[in-house]
Amino acid sequence: MHEISLVQGLLGQLDELAKTHDKKKVISVCMEIGPNSGVVIDSFQFGFDILSKENPLTNDAKLIIESPMATYRCYSCGMETETEKRPECCPDCSEILLTAEGGDDLILRQVEME
Repeated sequence: MHEISLVQGLLGQLDELAKTHDKKKVISVCMEIGPNSGVVIDSFQFGFDILSKENPLTNDAKLIIESPMATYRCYSCGMETETEKRPECCPDCSEILLTAEGGDDLILRQVEME
């Protein structure tokens, strides 16, 4: 489960941000996790819930996860479909070969600290 190492990296980043801005507490963290990022959102949330409790800086922090849609382009007709999950086929021509465009991001969007 690589989500644990991703959460550890996030917590390290939060620690550095807090030191840089002379803050003592993380209130909330907003992450964008794309559907094609390879990250299991429930596992990421679980890892954050467990590991954030180990540090007074983050022990009460709330994790907000946004999961944007990805765009899938049909190989045959070029039709674009925006959806959270990969469609089985093109809704226009029924082609099964679709190319994902975007949705593979893992981005720290916002941090609220005091």
